[in-house]
Amino acid sequence: MSKTKIQLVAEIGCNHMGQINLAKMMIDQAKFAGADYVKFQKRDNKILLSKKQYYEKHPVPHNSFGNTYGDHREYLELNINTHKQIFQYCKKKKIKYSCSVWDIKSAEQISKICEQYIKVPSATNLNFQVLDFLCLKYFGDIHISTGMTSEDEIDTIFKFIKKRKRLKNLVLYSCVSAYPTNVKDVCLLDVEKLTKKYGKYIKAIGFSGHHRGVSIDNCTVALGATWIERHFTFDRTAKGTDHAASLELEGLTKLRNRLDATMLALNYKPRGILKCEKPQRSYLKKVVN
Repeated sequence: MSKTKIQLVAEIGCNHMGQINLAKMMIDQAKFAGADYVKFQKRDNKILLSKKQYYEKHPVPHNSFGNTYGDHREYLELNINTHKQIFQYCKKKKIKYSCSVWDIKSAEQISKICEQYIKVPSATNLNFQVLDFLCLKYFGDIHISTGMTSEDEIDTIFKFIKKRKRLKNLVLYSCVSAYPTNVKDVCLLDVEKLTKKYGKYIKAIGFSGHHRGVSIDNCTVALGATWIERHFTFDRTAKGTDHAASLELEGLTKLRNRLDATMLALNYKPRGILKCEKPQRSYLKKVVN
């Protein structure tokens, strides 16, 4: 098995609560924990939301940052100039920046600053206008989550990317879009399913988890995942919808250590005897014919 380092993505998303200084603090923490990337989100709420959705109340009022759902989303939205500042801050701190794009305008904006990869979230993976733009106009990698997506739909996405000859840049993530996800619903074996069906054709397989804790993530490495993405927060009890499904600094640090340890352990014994076993063999082992 390849000993390529597992890429760990700390998804800050909108857990910055609309505050750039908080976003920078979380970037510092993610770097300290050993994450390879921090990931944000970009949305144009006027495109994404119907007029009714924009002006109705937030479905969970105590998590709302505005009088309407639209106000709430706008409060949490960082404009493109702020994303540019964050990108430069990531460069300074030597951690890579990425971003999920939820609509075509956001894809066009982020493609101008995001170097390594752009993520297409589960909610947007059937927006073929966005996929087409990324395939034809963006030259970094394209990462796509498969939450809320049937097997037939995943196959349609794969064929769409294949037709545009961008499979070598594609990373597909096993994902369940529930926040947080019950462990019984995580469906870890979907990582293996994606690996067997698509792994030899695309760049990599990933796992995007929304469950609590870090006890199961490293299992995905044995199933074929080389990208692990988890939501990240400064406080799991903070106001907002994603914090409860996120890891704090301690959890992200533990996850990095477990992923690295798992990669070290994923190998076969040689045909002969391991060097570490030889002292015990000479002392304990009796060969009887």
